[in-house]
Amino acid sequence: MTGIEESPRTDDEGSVLILTLAYGVLALVAILVCVAATSLYLSQKRLDALADAAALAAADGFELTVVEDAPVARLTSEGVHRQAQLLVAEVGGDASLVSASTPDGVSARVTVADEWHPPVLTLFVPDGIALRATATSRTALR
Repeated sequence: MTGIEESPRTDDEGSVLILTLAYGVLALVAILVCVAATSLYLSQKRLDALADAAALAAADGFELTVVEDAPVARLTSEGVHRQAQLLVAEVGGDASLVSASTPDGVSARVTVADEWHPPVLTLFVPDGIALRATATSRTALR
């Protein structure tokens, strides 16, 4: 013996690797959740734009009549539905027309629906979410 006692050594080797792996997995989960949230937000915005476009197209499907020597534009629920259905079928992708009608004869109210699926499947995000969007547009002529 040399007179110098060796202190009991704790073995910390490898604990930094475990922490690094844990933080890497946590960062990967955060990135995947952010990607899914962004995808959901963009899908809802696309559906909102589709509902707006369908309501605008439906509001232009008025029937022009003359009442007391003045032209009057009136919407019918059948005309609104027909115009909205044509637009949703043309540019809607997988979206479907839920309802299209006119509550007052001068406005078109359209509701469309779609289902969102995450771009990358993870355990932390649901597999699919039903989305809906409703828009109302008035005719330019009254």
